[in-house]
Amino acid sequence: MKAVIVCVSVSHGNTRRIAEAMAQPLAAPVVEPEELDPADLADHDLVGFGSGVFTGRLHPRLREFVRALPPAQQPRRAFVFATSGLPEPGFRPFTRPLTRLLQPKGFEVAGSFTARGHDTWLPFKLVGGINKHRPDARDLAAARAFATGLLPRPGSGS
Repeated sequence: MKAVIVCVSVSHGNTRRIAEAMAQPLAAPVVEPEELDPADLADHDLVGFGSGVFTGRLHPRLREFVRALPPAQQPRRAFVFATSGLPEPGFRPFTRPLTRLLQPKGFEVAGSFTARGHDTWLPFKLVGGINKHRPDARDLAAARAFATGLLPRPGSGS
C-alpha cells in the first residue's frame, strides 16, 4: 500500500508531530501541500489530510489544496486529522467540512482523528497558552493506533 500524508502545521508543530506518528505504521512521507502535485495523489492508495484548527476551521492552505484536486478516475481512500487547543464540538466536527470537500473528488474517507495541542491564540496567549504539553505520548500513541487501523488486514484483499 502506498500512502502519503498532506499536512499543514504552522504554529507549534502540533499537527506535524501527529502526522509523523501516523506516518510510522503507514510508511508514508509527510508533505506540505506545496510539495506535492495534486495529480500525483493518483499513485497513492491512502492519503491523509490534516492541519491545525484556526477559528474552528482547518488551515486555508489545506482547504485550497483539496479544492484544486482533480476528480479521481478510481475511488481512493483518505483520512482527515486535526489538532486544536479547544475540544472538538460534537455537533460540528473540525474535520467534517474537509471530508465533504474530498468526497466529490472521489475519496472514500475512512476515518478522522483529532488531538489537543498547544494553543497560544488570543486570549490564551496572555497566560502562555493552553495544553502546553500536548500532543503528549498518549496522543501520539493514539495517532499511531488510528493509522494502524487504516492498514489493509491480511487476507482482506485490500
